[in-house]
Amino acid sequence: MLKRITLPLNDDIIRELRAGDSVLLTGPVYVARDAAHRRMVEAMERGERLPFDISGQTIYYMGPSPAPPGKVIGSAGPTTSGRMDVYTPRLIEKGLKGMIGKGMRSQAVKEAIVEFRAVYFGAVGGAGAVISRSIRNAEVIAYNDLDAEAVRKIEVEDFPVVVVNDIYGADLYDDGKAAYRKAVK
Repeated sequence: MLKRITLPLNDDIIRELRAGDSVLLTGPVYVARDAAHRRMVEAMERGERLPFDISGQTIYYMGPSPAPPGKVIGSAGPTTSGRMDVYTPRLIEKGLKGMIGKGMRSQAVKEAIVEFRAVYFGAVGGAGAVISRSIRNAEVIAYNDLDAEAVRKIEVEDFPVVVVNDIYGADLYDDGKAAYRKAVK
């Protein structure tokens, strides 16, 4: 079943999501990768404010390519989420509700998702040009010196994702592996 969600996320929305759900997201999403995550966590440790209010927000792990003429962004595919795992539990604890990327998450991230009620969405790797069609606006809002890894705020419309990890402890990747093992027996 396809679900349409208007961002930002809240506990009521997250409670309805299950691993395997197909979702179309519309609204603001923040883009940040490892270098930006490191800076945000270091800022938190110094008692400084983050470059945006993280409560209820969704972060997309993406390395954008330059925008071609007439476009707001170039290819916008997901990057490997595991590189952010060392920082992610702290951000979830601070109020981050959604993450978009590709690949499996660490046990610490999955536990933080359950404890603090967040969700991890998977985006299709290798489909960056198609995904970019869902991005209506993009602007750098922090850490401009990081170039492609700067924090961006993007506005998305019908951005396609799949729930990978939900608040009930389900993991779509683990479920898929288990189903495959059962099928080949």
